[in-house]
Amino acid sequence: MTFDAVAYKATTRQQWQDAAEAWHRWGPTLEEWLGAATEVMLDAAGVGRGSRVLDVAGGAGGQSLVAARRTGPDGSVVVTDVSPAILAYAQRAADESGLRQVSTFEVDGEEIGGRWSGEFDAAISRLGVIYFPDRAKALRGIRSTLREGGRFAAVVYSTAERNPFFSVPAALIRSRAGLPAPLPGQPGPFSLADPASARDALRDAGFRDVQVETMDAPLFLPSAADCLRFERESFGALHQMLSGVEEDERERVWADIEAALREYETEDGFVGPCELHVISGSR
Repeated sequence: MTFDAVAYKATTRQQWQDAAEAWHRWGPTLEEWLGAATEVMLDAAGVGRGSRVLDVAGGAGGQSLVAARRTGPDGSVVVTDVSPAILAYAQRAADESGLRQVSTFEVDGEEIGGRWSGEFDAAISRLGVIYFPDRAKALRGIRSTLREGGRFAAVVYSTAERNPFFSVPAALIRSRAGLPAPLPGQPGPFSLADPASARDALRDAGFRDVQVETMDAPLFLPSAADCLRFERESFGALHQMLSGVEEDERERVWADIEAALREYETEDGFVGPCELHVISGSR
């Protein structure tokens, strides 16, 4: 089976159009889960007072707001994404927080190159670059937006084995839907799981001083049922994987996912194992 990048992009855009409201609504959970990694990413990108920041595939913009609080009013944060619906939530959140230095721009992350040549001090991407079909083009484009010495940093998932809160549901759905394993080089959550591959991806795009920092980022929720609801409402890719399954069977799959996720329930609630890499480099 040949991977169709055009169809994949169209589907991905629609997924985020559909999931925009839920992704925004689950914002507090996302920031609690990804907050520490976000700070490490912003440190690695050198985001500080007065920085001009590009956020690639920024989604609902939780990390954009954290970056904007660092830059202060003398800096700026441009949030990009393919989904206008999710960008509207990002802009609304910035406006409600009084962060006038935040603006949004609808653009495919692979088409960043040439739009802003050397204009930014820093570029960031939180769980975004892993989903680009032509990641090499995207990374070269991101590099071109940076001034000399500017830094790029991204948060990506480690291996499927280290992220069962997500990989277990995906594997169950893949099995029940009869879907083939991902093709080599295909975009997806674990496409930069290998630190060596992540380093090579940045170096091949021309980045220098490439670094990879690995960190635990467990997902805490009251129960496995809450984790299922979070993923079912917010993770559009899972719905896309289930699209070829009959409606009654889909409900059975979701029930089986919840049962599998109960393995990670503790006396203190659900603790979903998650390991992330923060990858970074300079122009």
